[in-house]
Amino acid sequence: MSGTGTRKRVKTLPALSQWIDARLASLGVTSRTVVVFGIVIGIPLGIGGFTFEYAEGLSYLSADPKACVNCHIMQPQYDSWLKASHHDVAVCVDCHLPHDFIGKYSAKAENGYYHSRGFTFQNFHEPIVIRDKNSRILQENCLACHEQMVYDLVPGATFDLEVVRCVHCHLSVGHGERVGLGGPDRGAAAEGGDQWPKGS
Repeated sequence: MSGTGTRKRVKTLPALSQWIDARLASLGVTSRTVVVFGIVIGIPLGIGGFTFEYAEGLSYLSADPKACVNCHIMQPQYDSWLKASHHDVAVCVDCHLPHDFIGKYSAKAENGYYHSRGFTFQNFHEPIVIRDKNSRILQENCLACHEQMVYDLVPGATFDLEVVRCVHCHLSVGHGERVGLGGPDRGAAAEGGDQWPKGS
C-alpha cells in the first residue's frame, strides 16, 4: 500500500511542477526568477531567524528581568537590582519602559536596535549608559509611581532635562552606585563629558 502511495506522489511532482511553471508563465515570471527571488529573500530571513533564536529574541517580549541579562553587559545591573530597595516592587520594564502598549514596544524595539548594533560592531559603552530619551522615561515612571508623594516637589520635571532627576538623589533605588548609575559623576560625566542630568 505504501509503495503505491509513493509511486503516485512521484508521478504527481512533475505534474505539479508543470502546473506551477504554467501559472508563472501566464504571469510572465520564469522559474529562474522565482529561485533568485527565493535566495535573495531566504538568506536574510534565514540569518535573521537564526540571530533571533540565538539571541533568545522571544524573551525580550516578556517582563522577566532575566531577559535583560541575555547580554553579559547587563549582568552588573541585574545583580545590583536584586539587592536594591525596588527589587520587590518593580522589574526592569516598570522603570525603563513606558507603560502604554505602543510606547513600551516601540522603546523595546529602539533599544534592541541600539543594543544589537553596539554588540555587533563592539562599540558599546561599558558600563552601559542611559540615553537622554530613556532617562526621560525613567523620570516619568518615577513620577507616575510616586505621584502622590512628589506632585508638588517636581513640577515640569518629566521632560525638562535641567531639573534634578529623582535618581540624582535616590541613586541606589534601582541599581546603586556600584554600577555607576544615577549620580552626577557617572558614565560620560566621569570621562569629562556633561554633568548629570544633561548628558545622561
